[in-house]
Amino acid sequence: MPCRLPLRAALAAAALSFALLPVHATAPHHASKAKATAKKTSTAARTARSDSDPDVVTYGRREDVMRFGADMAERFELDPEWVQRQLQQARYLPNVAKLIMPPPVSTAKNWAAYRARFVEPQRVAAGRRFWEENERWLALAEERWGVPAALVVGIIGVETYYGRNMGSFRVLDALATLSFDFPSGRSDRSGFFRDELAQLLVWAKREGMEATGVRGSYAGAVGLPQFMPSNINKLAVDFDGNGHVDLMGSAADAIGSVANYLASHGWQPGLPTHFSVAPPTDPAQRAVLLAPDILPSFTPAQFAEHGAALERGAQELDGPLALVQLFNGDGEPSYVAGTRNFYAVTRYNWSSYYALAVIELGAAVAAAR
Repeated sequence: MPCRLPLRAALAAAALSFALLPVHATAPHHASKAKATAKKTSTAARTARSDSDPDVVTYGRREDVMRFGADMAERFELDPEWVQRQLQQARYLPNVAKLIMPPPVSTAKNWAAYRARFVEPQRVAAGRRFWEENERWLALAEERWGVPAALVVGIIGVETYYGRNMGSFRVLDALATLSFDFPSGRSDRSGFFRDELAQLLVWAKREGMEATGVRGSYAGAVGLPQFMPSNINKLAVDFDGNGHVDLMGSAADAIGSVANYLASHGWQPGLPTHFSVAPPTDPAQRAVLLAPDILPSFTPAQFAEHGAALERGAQELDGPLALVQLFNGDGEPSYVAGTRNFYAVTRYNWSSYYALAVIELGAAVAAAR
C-alpha cells in the first residue's frame, strides 16, 4: 500500500495485513448548494449519500479543486486545460469515505486465521496457473532483480487473488474524495491523497489515457500488484517492452514492477526472509528483542545472549535479525527471526502478518507445481 494505505483498511483490522499493502457515485448538489460547497474547507465533513443517488457531487464545481488543478499543472508541466477537464469529472464517493475509516470494533490479531484466508487450496491453484502462464516473466524478473518468483507470486496472490480482486472504484473519484473530503474521526491524510491524485494525473497524461478509465481500490491502489500512483511513476516498469506501463492488463509489467519495488527497498538476492526461532522464556529478555519490532537490529550472538534459540542456518548469518511476534488470538504467539529481506517485504505493506502470508503463499504455490 507501496507507500500506500495498509491492505487496506479491511486488513488493518487484522493488523494490512493486520496492518499494508496489498488487500476494495455520487450526488450533485443543486446550483445554489454548489456555491456554498465551494466555500467549505477541504476538511469539512460531508454527509454520506447513497452511491445510487442521481444528484451527483462533481468536484468540477469546487473552487479549491480547480485551484489544486492549476497548481499541479504548473508544478508538473501539464496542460492546464487537460488537468481541469480530468478533475471536472471527479465525483464524491460516500462509500470511500466510509471504507477509509478504522473498523468500529477492534479485532484480536490471529496469525493462524489470517494465514488461512490466503494460503488455501483455491488461491494456491490460481497461483500455480498464474506461475505457469507467466513463467518466462517470473524467471526474467528473478534473473534481473534477484527476487524469487515465489515471492512475486505470493504478493500478487495476496494483493488481488491473481487479478480477480483489483477493485472497481474509479481511482480518480476515490482519490478526489480522500483529497478534498477526508472524513473526520481519524488522522487526516488528505495531503497524502492529494499527492497521489496528482501522480495519477501525471501517469494518465504520460500514458495518453483518461484518468476516468482507471479502476482500483477505494484507497486508489491500481492493478495486479495494487500500486499507488506515486509508486507507478517511481517504480513500475514496462517489462514487456510495449512502450506502456500497464499494471491492470499486463502480468509481465506487474511481475517486473513488484520485483523492482522489492529490490528498491533493500531486497538482497540469496538471503532467506526468516528463520525459525524459540523466543526467550524470560519476559524481560523477550521484551528487549521485541522492542525494535520488525526492524532487524540484533546479531545472532545477541539473540543467544538474550535467551533466543535460533536454527543452525541463522546462527551463521552475517547480518541483523528481528524477533517477529505474531499473535494467535487467545493462543500462544508464533515467532520467526526476520532478516533484512523479511523487512523488505514489509515495505510493501507494513505488517509482519502480511509479509509472512505472502512468503507462505508463494512457498505453497511453488510446492504445488
